Amino acid sequence: MPRAYNFCAGPAALPEAVLNQAREEMLDYQGTGMSVMEMSHRDQVVVEMAARAERDLRDLLGISDDYAVLFLQGGASAQFAMVPMNLLGDADTADYVNTGQWSSKAIKEAGRFCRVNVAASSEDRNFSYVPPQSDWRLSDNAAYVHYCPNETIGGLEYDFIPEVSRPLVADMSSTILSRPLDVNRFSLIYAGAQKNIGPAGLTLVIVRRDLLGRAGPGVPAMMNYQVHADNDSMYNTPPTFAWYLAGLVFQWLKAQGGMPAMETLNRRKAGKLYDFIDASPFYSNPVAPANRSWMNVPFVLADTALDKTFLAEADAAGLRNLKGHRSVGGMRASIYNAVPEAAVDALVDFMADFEKRKG
Repeated sequence: MPRAYNFCAGPAALPEAVLNQAREEMLDYQGTGMSVMEMSHRDQVVVEMAARAERDLRDLLGISDDYAVLFLQGGASAQFAMVPMNLLGDADTADYVNTGQWSSKAIKEAGRFCRVNVAASSEDRNFSYVPPQSDWRLSDNAAYVHYCPNETIGGLEYDFIPEVSRPLVADMSSTILSRPLDVNRFSLIYAGAQKNIGPAGLTLVIVRRDLLGRAGPGVPAMMNYQVHADNDSMYNTPPTFAWYLAGLVFQWLKAQGGMPAMETLNRRKAGKLYDFIDASPFYSNPVAPANRSWMNVPFVLADTALDKTFLAEADAAGLRNLKGHRSVGGMRASIYNAVPEAAVDALVDFMADFEKRKG
């Protein structure tokens, strides 16, 4: 059976070349006679694999030695708690900007540890725009400022990096590695792997070293960035197979031309889909044009009674996982790095044909 075009928001498509390499190495990794998932994380072969993955990631994003790079577990949702646990220090307030469901969840979790000042929100218009920074009301005593540059569920993306006087924290789960990034403008970046990094089960944290060591004595060791940094992300048994696959993805990205090449490709893929939607009276996108995500493209049909038919026919055509998130409905095409341009072309062709037959 031919491989389907997978538009899932996560766990998402992986590069076919990466999957093929993993298949070839499944039973015998580098002549060891074992799969990498069977090997001890203390084995030198695995230690070298992990170190290469970190080096390649640093190369891709230009991450300096001023930052620790951590490969953790728990998903981005665990970071909703770990960020305040590690960055509050003696402060009792943190600033958050609310632009969708993931930033809303981060706000709720942070509220367990401190007073959360919601500096701005776009909930008034159903999270369809990003509040301009001129409207933000930041605290004078906040330990950090947190935002989500790309909201996976709503397909909302910032068109700017905030300029703030406090440490800037970003949940980049669904946008990291999609284009060049000036890491130096951030104090902490975290991202669940299952979009552009690798399979679910791994979480990436890039944290400025001078922010380590702020966790209080009551913070468990497994939730303490300093502990993980001191142990090269191997304080406990890490998700070695997910780490290995992420490393293969990093190698694949470098072979494609790195972040500049990904930016060109992703901009073109998103442009094709949005241009078609905008030109059609049958489909629409609810997000302000300046804040449309390159990675997650939600759209609705003019006649919602056709939603089930659309999804069934798309699935039969090999266009999988186009159903929108249960909280918002409609459709959503997630077009991460590993989703080829041919997939977007096939989707546009299908949407045009469906409109011709049903519109």
